[in-house]
Amino acid sequence: MPRLRHLPGLRKGFARAQHVHIKPEDEADDLEEKRSLSHHNEVCLEGYRLHYSPSSYHHCALNSASHSQTDNDEDEQCLPTLAPSFWQRSNRYSVSCSRHLSSSKNTLLDLAFNKSSEPEIPSASSYQRKPVLPDVKIDTRAFHKCRPEYASMSLDLNQRPHPLKWEEAMQLLQKVAVLKGSMKASDVSQFLMELSRLHPDKMPLVRSDQRFIMLLRYSVEHLRHFTQLQLLEVLQSFVWLGMPSAHTILELYETELSRRSSQMTLHQLILAADLWRCIGKQAPQFLLHLYDSVRLHLGQLGVPEVVQLLYILGEGRQCPKDVIRPLEQLLMNHLPQLRPEEVGVICLGLFKSQTSISESAVTRIVDKALSFVKEMSDFAMVNVLKYLRFSYLYHRAWLEAMAEEVPQRAHRMGVKGLMHVALTCSALHYSNDNILTAVADRVPLLVPHCRSKDSCKLLWAYGTLGFLPLRSPSFYPSLTESLRQRKAEFQRYPEHLLTGLLGLAFVSQFPEDLIALALSPDFVNLALKCTQLELKKDLFTLDGVVALELPQWTGPRLSSELRDEVTEMLWKFAQSDVCQKPEVQEAESALKDLLGGEEFVCKRMILPHTHLTTDIIETLTKPSHLGSSRKDSNEIVKIAVQVSNRNHFCSQSQQLLGLHAMKRRQLKIAGYRVVELSYQEWFPLLRKSRAEKLAYLHSFPHSNQ
Repeated sequence: MPRLRHLPGLRKGFARAQHVHIKPEDEADDLEEKRSLSHHNEVCLEGYRLHYSPSSYHHCALNSASHSQTDNDEDEQCLPTLAPSFWQRSNRYSVSCSRHLSSSKNTLLDLAFNKSSEPEIPSASSYQRKPVLPDVKIDTRAFHKCRPEYASMSLDLNQRPHPLKWEEAMQLLQKVAVLKGSMKASDVSQFLMELSRLHPDKMPLVRSDQRFIMLLRYSVEHLRHFTQLQLLEVLQSFVWLGMPSAHTILELYETELSRRSSQMTLHQLILAADLWRCIGKQAPQFLLHLYDSVRLHLGQLGVPEVVQLLYILGEGRQCPKDVIRPLEQLLMNHLPQLRPEEVGVICLGLFKSQTSISESAVTRIVDKALSFVKEMSDFAMVNVLKYLRFSYLYHRAWLEAMAEEVPQRAHRMGVKGLMHVALTCSALHYSNDNILTAVADRVPLLVPHCRSKDSCKLLWAYGTLGFLPLRSPSFYPSLTESLRQRKAEFQRYPEHLLTGLLGLAFVSQFPEDLIALALSPDFVNLALKCTQLELKKDLFTLDGVVALELPQWTGPRLSSELRDEVTEMLWKFAQSDVCQKPEVQEAESALKDLLGGEEFVCKRMILPHTHLTTDIIETLTKPSHLGSSRKDSNEIVKIAVQVSNRNHFCSQSQQLLGLHAMKRRQLKIAGYRVVELSYQEWFPLLRKSRAEKLAYLHSFPHSNQ
């Protein structure tokens, strides 16, 4: 049977097969090797077919029980850090490995690991590093401490079984070898439960032992003979054993649990879903059966059941549409009984599953959170902010409370939590000096723990809110440097680099080396291949920033063909959307009246950086119907009327948001006199007469020109 060779330098070693699963964020920096072997062996066992592909096994085995202790993210999986060819010059080392597939007449599954030489990797001591603060650890399952009822529906990861000595473990494995095929289902479950008590440090040795592999084989043979309790006990043992979340055997257990779902109680189904979460494996097939059971037993759902179910929905990243409304109603009924950490995990579950509920329901949930905000953990508080951002609900009282709470908590918060605080403020256009300064002062100390995603979203949020560099001198430089240190992550997520650079451009910060990378042909091609996101507009805007604000630039630029393509795309969008808005149509009509006809008004997208301007100049310099002409070009005054609305400003403020502030700045660089027609001004004009509109427009600065 297949035998797997691996390099011991690639961390602890069990294996991971290929299928959909979610990895925790803390794996983001693990090196992932390319897998090219394609040979598959199949072992047929009592109606189950085990597809075994040694080539698909991962080199790294995490203790699965730690998965839920990390704040695994809502919108991305782990990133490979292998840089593309055009970045590899800066790599300090590379990792390579070889795998060998061999066969044997042995009928048992053999995954023995063979040692080989370890690749040379520079040690940590070879680098001179500044002392860094430890990252903040978060218990994402702290809500289970709120009520004893959670014990029957979840696994307490802080309570490992009574430890088993190594010698005892070896005796158990020897019994497995002796009993072989004479084992019963109860024997198999008992052996697995006993072995799961071993110390985590010893688990890799057990998982690579051929006798343990034999035991797994026997567990599959007895899969249909396990009682419901034994099946759940075996699944629990897999948590403590640190079974890799992509191990092929787990697919068989998911199938069996799905088959038995109609025979299991609601609590057993919820417990099984929690165990899958602890293992770190997505179990979509099983979750569908859980949701079917929920529909049938809505009357049995008390507070702990609703909360745990919403937690599971979030970890599963989806919520069936026909379950949303009944859950919302139950949630509103139980809202008075909820405790601080429960409110936090409810918001997290709704956020991660991208579940929209009514605005009134969201408001009531946030009102409840506000009633005991000082008792909430930082994690729970941030989860409320996440769901506010998703729901796009401006809850003034909660945000004002954040202006007090965040400065008091920022010194102990981790970078991911701080990023979500800033991102929510940005999304809701809420600029508060207390919050922004507290986060900005804390972030530079945590930069070593920043993923590129964290750094770029922080830059975007702060740039959007117009937080100027002088207000925190180390904030922008430290995050910009972190982008340089994590260039390889942009291979998989090119949008992050563009997000960060545009955020910096909003506040007139232009790291030329990173801009050169973003506009390089290789990176542009990589970005254009990103089918899930439209990055052409971001590339186009960044290229326009370079043209206007970096006149000395000698680095790469977008091709004229791509610029023309995006210009046309933007103009088509403007014609179908922006130009149809009442404020724009009103401004256009009033200007035609003021200037004497539509030939003097040219409607174009001036920014982002289209070609808009030439037509306007030609129109202004054209001889009028009276035969007069302007011969002296110095007399020409280019006026840009910036039609703004409430979404262009920070909330309850006259401060323009980053993109619109950058537009105004660049219009001035391009030689325009900018006249703002603000929301407060154009909206009342809609009901005024033509004469009143003209009188108002004549009051504009420079209107006599």
